[in-house]
Amino acid sequence: MIKKLEWYIIKKFLGTCLLAMIFIMAIAIIFDLQEKYDDFIAKKAPIKAIIFDYYLNFIPYYANLFTSMFVFISVIFFTSKMASNSEIIAIHAGGISFRRFLVPYAITASFIAIVSWILVLYIIPEANEKRINFEDRYVKNKYQNWEKNIHRQVRPGLFVYMESYNVEAENAFRFSIEKYEDGKLKSKLTSDYARWDSTKCAWTVYNYFIRELHGKTETHTSGARIDTACYLEAKDLKMRDYYVEKMNIVELNEFIENQKLQGTDNIEKLMIEKYQRWALPFSTFILTLMGVCLSNKKKRGGTVINIVVGVALCFTYILLMQVSTTFTLNLGFSPLAAVWMPNVLYAILCFFLYRKATI
Repeated sequence: MIKKLEWYIIKKFLGTCLLAMIFIMAIAIIFDLQEKYDDFIAKKAPIKAIIFDYYLNFIPYYANLFTSMFVFISVIFFTSKMASNSEIIAIHAGGISFRRFLVPYAITASFIAIVSWILVLYIIPEANEKRINFEDRYVKNKYQNWEKNIHRQVRPGLFVYMESYNVEAENAFRFSIEKYEDGKLKSKLTSDYARWDSTKCAWTVYNYFIRELHGKTETHTSGARIDTACYLEAKDLKMRDYYVEKMNIVELNEFIENQKLQGTDNIEKLMIEKYQRWALPFSTFILTLMGVCLSNKKKRGGTVINIVVGVALCFTYILLMQVSTTFTLNLGFSPLAAVWMPNVLYAILCFFLYRKATI
């Protein structure tokens, strides 16, 4: 009897969640197509590319991003229907406690969370690469780097400077490289400009002058052209913020370490992206249990009231996430605490709702 009950709830859970996801994603695609239709026509995007490169990769990204919301609304909807049909009363009358009643929900939520973790850590970034490449070609304007006086520490003791950088030509003007050992300058290369050579994966430096210090003596070298590698690639200078979505968790961790070495000011954004990949799937479990606690009893207004409350809580969760990340970017709040704060607050609320539901 218990096995049949578990399968009954699991099938309802997954079926309702899948239908909700299909319905909402269909609406999202319609609105997105309406918004980008002019860009597709103006830039002559092929229909095959629109379908297979863009929308086929658009669906898993946004479906996974809002999985916890889909799950929450689905749980409230079908559990409220079960309560209205007196199914839950019959289940409890059969000797099954509320805690035991939660087991199939917990099993399904755990399964969805694990699948979501695998997707967001390793699989979705590959899909995002195709989607973002399509957007760069047919939707977004060409990227321009308006940053001036670019100064990066690419490795401990190794600094690269350029007055400006041309993205299209991949030219750096007033280019220089400085090497330090024990806090003392050992060598410095200066030049009028440098160009990135993708075949050699190195900078070709023009009209260069190299100064090397050896204790109290120094040597000078100059020339018209020289190739040099300095751990800074052209792609690092034309990286848009959302390009991190193309990185799996291993690549993201490596990128964060490189950005720390270079002393860039976007570390907080990168840490938020990293922690969200772990926190968002976990929210599926919390919101599932909360949804059951909110909707397991028959009440006046039934399903409609429960769904309204559920939607309000979803928007509150999103608002909390936005507020906490804003604190991180503007007030120096810990990225780890900012990302996990909504989950912690909702876990506390879920605990009180659970206590109330078991009374």
